[in-house]
Amino acid sequence: MFNNIKKPLSVLSALFITAGALFSGVGTVYADEPTREDINAVRMAMTASSDLIPGWPASPKICSESAVVMDSDTGVILYSKNADVVHYPASTTKVMTCLLAAENCSLDEIVYFSHEAVYGIDRGSSNVGIEEGQAMTMEEALYCVMLASANEVASAVAEHVGGSIEHFAEMMNERAAELGCTNTHFVNANGLPNEEHLTTAHDLALITRAFNNNESLRRIAGTNHYRMEASVSQPDTFDLANHHKMYPGHGDTSYEYLTWGKTGYTNVARSTLVSCAEKNGMNLVCVVMKAEPPYQYSDTRELFEYGFNNFQKLYVADNEESFNIVSSDFFDTDSSIFGSTKSLLELDSSGYCIIPNTAGFDDLTYDISYDTVKAQDIANINYSYQGVYVGGTSLRLMDSGTSEFSFGTASVSGNVEPVTAEQTNEDKKSNVIYINIRTIMIIGIVAVAILIIVLVLWLLFRKNSYSNRRRRNILKRNRRYNSEFDDFDF
Repeated sequence: MFNNIKKPLSVLSALFITAGALFSGVGTVYADEPTREDINAVRMAMTASSDLIPGWPASPKICSESAVVMDSDTGVILYSKNADVVHYPASTTKVMTCLLAAENCSLDEIVYFSHEAVYGIDRGSSNVGIEEGQAMTMEEALYCVMLASANEVASAVAEHVGGSIEHFAEMMNERAAELGCTNTHFVNANGLPNEEHLTTAHDLALITRAFNNNESLRRIAGTNHYRMEASVSQPDTFDLANHHKMYPGHGDTSYEYLTWGKTGYTNVARSTLVSCAEKNGMNLVCVVMKAEPPYQYSDTRELFEYGFNNFQKLYVADNEESFNIVSSDFFDTDSSIFGSTKSLLELDSSGYCIIPNTAGFDDLTYDISYDTVKAQDIANINYSYQGVYVGGTSLRLMDSGTSEFSFGTASVSGNVEPVTAEQTNEDKKSNVIYINIRTIMIIGIVAVAILIIVLVLWLLFRKNSYSNRRRRNILKRNRRYNSEFDDFDF
């Protein structure tokens, strides 16, 4: 499969050579390699697929061959250019390496360095000089990988987590598939050149998004400088400087809204860069691939500004009226067993959509899915603009809080799962009782039906008893007046 993928890469390289001659104004193709300016001109001429969406903001022309801007929380794609074209990820591979390490290990575990981890990397590639037999904590290892892009440390982490680099690569591919990646295949933990080690801008954005949802990883990757202290198992003290040049202190490439990022470069991959930034409540992921340095930084800045300046974040619960029950006293009683005038259903207040500034919430369409994950959700509402997914929220049964009865959920398949109330005060016991609304309704209907049946039977019995008694009274009267002694006077 991946041997077939390499063909388009060769074709693109040939196109760049041809383009170099064309842009020089000469009709004959020369053997000279195209200049950086020639390559950038060809890549800037490539159309971003997001520009083809009606009503979508016009995007900047960038020098990277592929790029994606994605909202980290919803996965909404704001910008897409050659998003599914495969490239070599270089050291941005380490985003997945660290993600798997954080998901499978604690930060205080000890990582030991084998001969293979230390000497199995390309000579002269990024490293921090760790020797065979030395050791460090997993947290220190992740700092070395994310800040200094240390290849020997990435290999040691892979061996620690997966038992071997080969098995760890299998774990990487399995996790990538779980995240929705469709064109990714890893063979090592550090991204050193391999013809079968490939991914796409879209897949790398999905991996970056998962990394960004881990607080410990964000803290580590968002560190500009870190000091490694000497220990019994690692005798050197040395400083790590983050290779990403958009942190403060890097002059024109600095970007004040950057939260973290990871660099990557090999001769064949060229520059790759993943970055995250946060501004005005929007948390964006940007991936650029196959850029000529240093344009990966200017492209990333332009794409972040494009996302922050041309899109707005609208919370569904503040704008949607179709799914809200404005008021409900259906279960309101003096006894307060159902004592709440709140709605039975509510929209998850954290759900939102990201749409162009020129669009409004009324311009969106929606579809409903009942394939929910959370126990209290009964449906997911997904919104689209011009056929493009832009966000959504869930419709859920309300939690009425303490001192009241709260309704749980009934899953669409009919399996009932209890809802767990989080204790908000350690010294106060929760007095919330969770009742399933479907169960309550069924019990109520059955109870009413039984009462009706009993009432009907009682009425029929009473009517029959009354009729029998009346007949007996009539017979008594008839016997009294038709007696054989009626003619005698006693």
